[in-house]
Formats: sequence, C-alpha cells, structure tokens
Amino acid sequence: MASRPEPNLTSSTDAPALKLSITPPQAKIDFPTILGLLIAFCLIGAALVFGGSISSFFNVPAMFIVIGGTIAVTSIAYRSEDLAKAWSILKASMFYHIRSPKILATQLMDVAVLAKQKGVLALSQQEDELNKDPYIAFAMRYITDGFKTEDVLQILTHDMDSLIDRHKTGASIIRRASEVAPAMGLIGTLVGLVQMLSQLNDPSSIGPAMAVALLTTFYGAILGTVILAPMAAKLERNASLDIMMKDLIISASVSIAKMESPRKLETVLNAALPPDQKIIYFK
Repeated sequence: MASRPEPNLTSSTDAPALKLSITPPQAKIDFPTILGLLIAFCLIGAALVFGGSISSFFNVPAMFIVIGGTIAVTSIAYRSEDLAKAWSILKASMFYHIRSPKILATQLMDVAVLAKQKGVLALSQQEDELNKDPYIAFAMRYITDGFKTEDVLQILTHDMDSLIDRHKTGASIIRRASEVAPAMGLIGTLVGLVQMLSQLNDPSSIGPAMAVALLTTFYGAILGTVILAPMAAKLERNASLDIMMKDLIISASVSIAKMESPRKLETVLNAALPPDQKIIYFK
C-alpha cells in the first residue's frame, strides 16, 4: 500500500509544500472485449466452414430484417440526441480511460495536504498539474474561487447525477438493442415461414423462404447474444468504475473545502475504495 511520511499539517507558509504530481487517465484498448469477439466469431466461422458451404449462411434479406429492424425499433425508444451518440457509446466499450483507484486516492491526499499546509489558494498555483485530470481541475476550481462548501457539494453532486444519467442512457441503448435483435430474428422467421407456406405449390421458392426463416433467427442470436449484450455489460462495468473515481474526487473536494484533517479524508477515501486498493498515506 502507498504511504507517506507524517507531514506538517499546519497552515504556516513556512511549511515545506508538497509538490503535486497528478497522473492523468490513460487511454487503453479493452483487449478482452476485442479478443472475446474475435474468438467467438472464429469459432462460429469454423463451425460454418467445417459444416458445409459458408455462402449458404449469407442472406441479404435476413440481414436487413435483423440489423435494420434492430436499429429502427431501438430508435423508437430514445431521443435523436441520445441515438446520435450511439457510435461513441459502442467505441467506449472497446476504448476507455483507465486509472488506478489507489493512485488517484493517493494524489487526492497530496492535494489535501498541500491545501492544509498552504491554504486552498495555493492550489491555483498548481493548475498545470491539476489540469492533467480534468475532473480534479473542475472540482478544485470552485474551491479556489471561494465557493462555499455546500455550493461545491451541490455543483459536484449535480454533475455526478448528470454523469450517471449519461452512463445509464448509453448502456440502456445497447441493452435494449440486445433484447430487440433476437426478437427481430423471430419476426424474420415468421416472415419466412409465411412466405414458404403461401408458396408450397412452387417447390423452387421453398428453399429461399426457409433460408430467410432460419437465418434471421441465427443473425438475431449472434447480434444480440454475442455482440450487443456483452458490450452493454462492459459499459455498465466501466460506468461503475468511472462513478467510483468521480465519487472519490467529490469526497476529497468537500473535505478540502471544509479544511478538514487529511487523516480524516484518508479514512473517508478508504471506505469507498475496494479492499485491494486501500491506501496507507501516513506512517
């Protein structure tokens, strides 16, 4: 666990100020998601190749029904503003910003100790370092501008609520699409069966109609179960981690605004951290 020597927590300007070093969130490719999709499609593709002609599993009308139908039905449930972000939502399940909760908590303790030593105005001299993490800079700006503690808490809490709503909306779009895709596959199956039964007197039409009937279910199962449902779960997981990080920053910001002891803040942060990420800041 991270630890620091016992600092001088007085507000005297003669106390040696702690030098801040903020680690910005690192952009990272989510290899498990990409690797999982590749393995799933390789296994399905291998089964198709070894089982016969792969071209027999390609049917344009069936794809239109499942993919187009999934997009259309999902669009009904959301606003155009939400749907405009669909691509960025999908991209967020594969490319996201990550940071260690332990490192973030330690850096927030550094900020709190500096504010305790030199006063909150000393944080304005560390803007270049604080700006490495936009949300830390966003929170500290209200403190250095002299906002009251309750105002800081209200602003950051409102921003957190908006963040939670955005995460919920993004994940719900993908989750809804994962539920619609298999249903569109079943609808396509019914369309194919109706076409087949209405043309039993023409044996040449039975094959294409049956292909649509079966392949729409196949496409719907792949789109919903293999692609969209795991992505929705990953988005929800990433959202919970992001919310936890923002909550740590809010707790630290309120503590700094109140000029509380950093030792108390250490306890508060450890209460919110996972067991394997807890810190020991003071010896």
